[in-house]
Amino acid sequence: MGACALNRGMLVLCSVLALMLAGCTSESNKPEEPAQPEKKGPELILARSGFQKVYIAARGWNADARPYRLASVATSDGNGHDGKWAVWVGSFASPSTQREINFTWSGSTAQGAPSLGINRGSEDSYSPSNANTKVWDMAFLKIDSDQAFAEAQKHGGDKVLEKSPDTPVTYVCDWNHNTNELIWHVIYGASREGAKLTVSVNASTGAFIRVEK
Repeated sequence: MGACALNRGMLVLCSVLALMLAGCTSESNKPEEPAQPEKKGPELILARSGFQKVYIAARGWNADARPYRLASVATSDGNGHDGKWAVWVGSFASPSTQREINFTWSGSTAQGAPSLGINRGSEDSYSPSNANTKVWDMAFLKIDSDQAFAEAQKHGGDKVLEKSPDTPVTYVCDWNHNTNELIWHVIYGASREGAKLTVSVNASTGAFIRVEK
C-alpha cells in the first residue's frame, strides 16, 4: 500500500515537472517582438557646427571650394533665440571651375524640412566679380551665432522679443566687400523681407556694426 502511494506521488511529481518544462519551452519558442525604432527628435546646432558639416561636403565636391554665405533656415523645430537652428545652408564657389553650389545640413523632423543629413543642391555658374557672392576664408568665422544674437539683443533685439516673444531669429553670414569684413546679419524674422529688425555684427570680433533696419 505504501509502495503504491509512493509510486503515485512520484507520477504526479513527474507530470508537474513535465508540464513546467513544456511551458518553459513554449515561452522560449515564442518569436521576439521587434524593437520599436526610437523616435529621433530634431537636432538644433549653432552656426559654426553647421558650417563644419557643409564645409566637409563642399570640399568633397571641389578641393578649392570656399564659402560665400552661411544661413539658417527657420523651421517649426525652434525659434533661434539661442543661436541654434535645425537647418543650415552653406553656399560655396570653386574659383578654379567658376561653379557654385549649396549644401544643406538638416537635423529637422519638421514637415517640409530637408531630409536629415547633408543635402546637395544643383551646380550653377559662378562669377568672381559678383560683389554679393565674394568668397571668404573660414578662419574669419570666429564668432558663433549665439554670440551674434547676444550682441544684437543689446541693440534693439531685446525690445523686439519682449513685445513679440514668438518672433524667430534667423542668421545670415556673408562678406562685406566695401569694408572687407565678415558680417553676421541677425534677423528678427523668418527672412529679411518683413523682418522687425536686422542687426549687423562683426563675425570675427563680435563687435556691433549697425542696425540695418
